[in-house]
Amino acid sequence: MTTFKTKILPIITILLIFMFWYSSLSVSYLIMIAPMLFVLLVSYIEFKSNFLKQLGFSSSNFNKKNILIHAPLIAFTLFLIYYYVLLPLLTYITNQPIDYSDFDAVKGNPVSLIFLLIFVWVSAAFGEEIVWRGYFMKQFVKFFGEGKISMTINILLFGILFGLMHSYQGITGQLLTGIIGMILSYIFYKKKYDLWLNVAIHGWFDTIAILALYLNLGQ
Repeated sequence: MTTFKTKILPIITILLIFMFWYSSLSVSYLIMIAPMLFVLLVSYIEFKSNFLKQLGFSSSNFNKKNILIHAPLIAFTLFLIYYYVLLPLLTYITNQPIDYSDFDAVKGNPVSLIFLLIFVWVSAAFGEEIVWRGYFMKQFVKFFGEGKISMTINILLFGILFGLMHSYQGITGQLLTGIIGMILSYIFYKKKYDLWLNVAIHGWFDTIAILALYLNLGQ
C-alpha cells in the first residue's frame, strides 16, 4: 500500500493530468482548477494531514512581509524583464507577436478586471503553483533527488512543458511562459520549497500583467 501511495499514485496522477491537458495543449485558467483539486486530493492520500506542508505550504514560511513586500517587488522586477527584455527579444527571434486575444474582454472593463483578478489568483497563482511547483517539481525531487544534474533537468523539463501548455499565446507566448516557469521553479528550489512565496510572486506578476492589459499599455 505504501508503494502505491508514494510511487504508483504520483506517476498515475501526473499522467492523468497531462492526458487531461493533451487534446488542446493549452492550460487556460479554467482547466487549472480541476488538476489543482486532484493534486490536493492525491497529496492528502499520500501524506495525510501533512499534505499542505509537503506541497510547500509550511506555516513557518507564511510571512506577511514576503507576501506583501518581497513578492510584489520580485514580481515587478520579473515583469520589467519580461516586458522590456524577453518580449521584444523573442518577438524579434520568432517574428510573431504574442497573442493576448484571450484577454481582450478585460481592456477598459472594470467588471471583467475584478473577476479576472480573482480568478487568476485562484487558478493561476494557487492552481499552477500547486500543480507545477508544489506537486510536479517536488515529486521529481522525491524520485530523482536534489543533485545538480537532477535539479537542472527538473527546472528545464517542467519549464518547457509549462510553456508548451500555453499555446493559446502563440509560439512567442509559449517561449516566454516557459522561461518564466523556469525562473519560478528556480526560486521555489532556492527558497527551500516555500510555495507561499511562489504563489505570491505568481499572483502579483499576473496582477501587474492584467492591469497593463486593462489600461491597454504598450498597444
